[in-house]
Amino acid sequence: MSYVLGHNQYGKAEIHVVRVYRDGGREAEHDLVDYNVSVAHQGDFVDAHQTGDQAQVLTTDATKNTVNAFMKEHGEQARTPEGLALALARHFVDDVPQITSCRVKVEAFPWERAHGTPHGFVRNKDYVRTVTVTKSSDEEAVVSGLKDLTVLKTTDSEFHGFYEEKYTTLKPTNDRVMATDVTAQWRHGSTEVDWEASFAAVYDAITKAFANAYSYALQHTIWEMGTAALDAADSLEEIRFSCPNNHHFVLDLTPFGLENNCEVHHADDRPYGLIEATIQRDENSSQSSAFDPGQGW
Repeated sequence: MSYVLGHNQYGKAEIHVVRVYRDGGREAEHDLVDYNVSVAHQGDFVDAHQTGDQAQVLTTDATKNTVNAFMKEHGEQARTPEGLALALARHFVDDVPQITSCRVKVEAFPWERAHGTPHGFVRNKDYVRTVTVTKSSDEEAVVSGLKDLTVLKTTDSEFHGFYEEKYTTLKPTNDRVMATDVTAQWRHGSTEVDWEASFAAVYDAITKAFANAYSYALQHTIWEMGTAALDAADSLEEIRFSCPNNHHFVLDLTPFGLENNCEVHHADDRPYGLIEATIQRDENSSQSSAFDPGQGW
């Protein structure tokens, strides 16, 4: 029987590297970037699998070394995760002949200056910034994003009028707490973008829409956040959301002779509703190959 090697890729995952920018020396104000970088290569690696011949394999150790070196060699580009990811993807595809496509993922952990000091920083754990760059010989795409952004509003949220059948027990409500952990990824139509300004605009649009838009369901809120993001940044072609419904159930306090007017809740972490949606500029905007397919990392 004859077998065929299907999809395969390899690389180095979770290279955690920190760059300190000491442009003015030890006493000047420093800047800091903190990245977790994962790289996956595709290309002419059939022999490595079928015969054990590793002649075409760029070692994963060399991939790690490249990431570390680029933090210095491409220091200005590395100030943004998009800049670093583009530089790495272009190098691997353009300079290593047997690599035909490459996907570089970066998690960027935000640090903020502590009390205005030049050298002290505090980790901002409100969210993690993400980037996925996908490059082949004739195409490259940049997908920016964020994850672990926890948001909550105490009212201006309803959920009623839903389809009911014999297993439906949920009671409709016109006043509830809404909370979610936002994961969002947005694809740019260009690689010539002010990455910092674009991220700031999208972040502001998402959080402002969540806080201010009246919600008839989490689906409705995702639509409001997505359209606000597309309005805020011209480079965006589409934005994808994955948002769990972090349920807050109003507790029954009547056994204790207490009235509970949507004040005391049980925050339940599972099971949870999971709502996912893509908002595009038009029906031709989608480019699914640009998004991380979840191949192990």
